[in-house]
Amino acid sequence: MVDLSNITRITGLALADAVNPCELAILTMVLVAILVQNPEKKKRVLYAGLAFSAAVFVGYMIYGFILIQLFKTFAATIRSYSFYFYNGFAILAMILGALNVKDYFMYKPGGIATEMPLSMRPRLKLIIHKMTSPLGAFFIGIFVTIFLLPCTIGPYIIASGLLSEIGFINAIPWLLYYNFIFILPMLIITTIIYIGFATIEDVSGWKERNIKRLHLIAGILLFAVGISLLAGWL
Repeated sequence: MVDLSNITRITGLALADAVNPCELAILTMVLVAILVQNPEKKKRVLYAGLAFSAAVFVGYMIYGFILIQLFKTFAATIRSYSFYFYNGFAILAMILGALNVKDYFMYKPGGIATEMPLSMRPRLKLIIHKMTSPLGAFFIGIFVTIFLLPCTIGPYIIASGLLSEIGFINAIPWLLYYNFIFILPMLIITTIIYIGFATIEDVSGWKERNIKRLHLIAGILLFAVGISLLAGWL
């Protein structure tokens, strides 16, 4: 039987993570790097985007396993204080939501827990610019997930903590579901660039014009999940 409460809260958390401008910015950097190296080979852009998305998916699955195992290690303590544990995740979701909503009204690049720190960005660009092939995109994608963590790990920690309650094996399908939603914007962007509906510059420009709105959407989703957890609706 499908757990509707899990579907609602995991979907909400995953969608909030998926609209984070952080991952969209990194993907456009990857596609630009490949296009510069292979200006006449659009298929390379497609393969690079798919490879990078797959790498992020694999990397985040590994992080999910680690997080769930970490929560299981402290399972006895968590069960003893389950009320505080559950409400703690609700409050964390609301705090992350509030930080994202704040970025809509008072945006500043590199916001705490909402975007990649500015200090990490030059190093990331150097790594990505060394990439010359789809295979390179995959391996760099695995490494780049470390740079994504500061701006995407919050909702994932909450999701992993909630999923740890149903056991490691039962949590795997939910992690697969979460991470598919997480990389879905990457897959869509890669596809529309490949088939010619938009250019990399179009996508990058759209992201910059709508960066505040993306934070607002993420913030509303996270805050809604937090309120629902706190109120016992999920």
